Amino acid sequence: MEDTRSVASLMDSTSSKIQQLQKAFAELESQRAVTLNLKWKELEEHFHGLERSLKRRFHELEDQEKEYETKTRKAQELLEKKKAAVEAKEKASLERLQKKRDAAMFTINSALDKYKNAPISKPSIGERWPQNAVRDSPNAFAADSITDDNPDGTVQDVQISPVMGNFEVKAYPQLLKLCGDMDSTGLHKFVSDNRKNLASLKEEIPIAFRAAANPASLVLDSLEGFYPREAPSADGKKDANLLGMRRTCIMLMECLSILLSGLGLNSLSTVLSESVKQRAKTIAEGWNPLLETLDMDACNGNSLEAHAFLQLLATFAIVSDFKEDELLKLIPMVSRRRQAAELCRSLGLSEKMPGVIEVLMNSGKQIDAVNLAFAFQLTEQFPPVALLKSYLTEARRSSSQGRPGNASPAVQDEFNERELTGVKAVIKCIEEHNLEEQYPVEPLQKRILQLEKAKAEKKRATEPTKPQPKRPRGAQPRVSDNNNKTGYGRVIPERYPQYVYDNRPFLSGPIMAAQAPPPPAPQTYTFSPAPAHGNFYGNCYQYQAPPPYFH
Repeated sequence: MEDTRSVASLMDSTSSKIQQLQKAFAELESQRAVTLNLKWKELEEHFHGLERSLKRRFHELEDQEKEYETKTRKAQELLEKKKAAVEAKEKASLERLQKKRDAAMFTINSALDKYKNAPISKPSIGERWPQNAVRDSPNAFAADSITDDNPDGTVQDVQISPVMGNFEVKAYPQLLKLCGDMDSTGLHKFVSDNRKNLASLKEEIPIAFRAAANPASLVLDSLEGFYPREAPSADGKKDANLLGMRRTCIMLMECLSILLSGLGLNSLSTVLSESVKQRAKTIAEGWNPLLETLDMDACNGNSLEAHAFLQLLATFAIVSDFKEDELLKLIPMVSRRRQAAELCRSLGLSEKMPGVIEVLMNSGKQIDAVNLAFAFQLTEQFPPVALLKSYLTEARRSSSQGRPGNASPAVQDEFNERELTGVKAVIKCIEEHNLEEQYPVEPLQKRILQLEKAKAEKKRATEPTKPQPKRPRGAQPRVSDNNNKTGYGRVIPERYPQYVYDNRPFLSGPIMAAQAPPPPAPQTYTFSPAPAHGNFYGNCYQYQAPPPYFH
């Protein structure tokens, strides 16, 4: 506004400036020696024109400024209205969430009060329930029914709680009977038949174990046959039945760990009695020598034998009976398995994980090292992006060794497939740990497309070409088509094609030649010209000859 006022004051002083200029011009004209071509009137009109144009432009700018101020004021008012509406919506949402939270807390508190005050119902047929339930945890066994007179961990009078619905086995009630009967063979078969629903089985098996008289002994019974007696060193990867059985054993031990984690100290010490631990130790000592034959590179971080051994030690709390160095050597053999991090925590090896991660880095298992670094919060000591780039560099180096000039086509395909698998594994690791900002995946995805394209082209080049059907020889009959507007005849096949006798192979050969009659002797023909043709045309019709013409 101050600039506008200064411009307006300057424009108002234009008239006085013009008058001063007129006086100066008059003095100049009075003292001139020669006549000037330029008259004062012309100068005055020129300056007045400039004044009018400046005033007009000034008024236009003022109007534009007022319009801009009006638009700005309206936009600010609209923004304030929207802000108020958003704040009102947020307040309403918070109020609704608070109401829902209060209702949920009221429901939970009511359920807890009902559970605490509910009387213990009479056990039904086939179910067992402790006389005095342990209140250490919701999943606790009845410790009062397990006394020192029962050192083998047998749970007498145990049933699933009829009060809490979470303790009921709804999807697979057969599990209750199998566990109640301590039928490890039937339990194995049941898990094998329902392997497609492992997620729900894992949720219900720990609950079903509570119906067993001795769940720890049931799990130990299920381990029989993990190493077949007739072939203890059998390769489980080649035997599908043995592979499935070993996976079931590991899952049952994990389910038992889930059950034991919900027990109180008294119940836990009773279930895992000294006799149970001694039996588990005996099994582990029998398995330990067989693990020495395992190759870490061949296992590829996915050894079921090493996983089962470590899970046995963790589940039955017998880790202290074995050397820590021996256990650390087995961790790289299970580093690729999903349960590796939790297994290391259960074994008390969390402080030794930096050394395990270094072993994985030096053995070309950088992706497993990244997963463990995230699981134990060691990413500052072991940067994940650097490890992934190192893994890709090694994969590409091995792929370059398999180029056409250095290796056979089969070896080259193996190296390319290895690089393709490695790039896909790196992308999966980046997405799982949200490293897209630090390590973009677009170049890796382009590399996958290149490798897959090269693989497809090579596959097409090695496939045998299919023979093309022969086209019939000779001209095909064409017929005119009134509805055909292209102007070309329409080819139709003959309804009764000509039978070609000359192409029959059975008419030739030594047998047919012997049976065929001898060919007739060649005949000779003599031609003698007729003495005269007579009055005949060339078509053998006689004609009347005209009389001779005489002159």
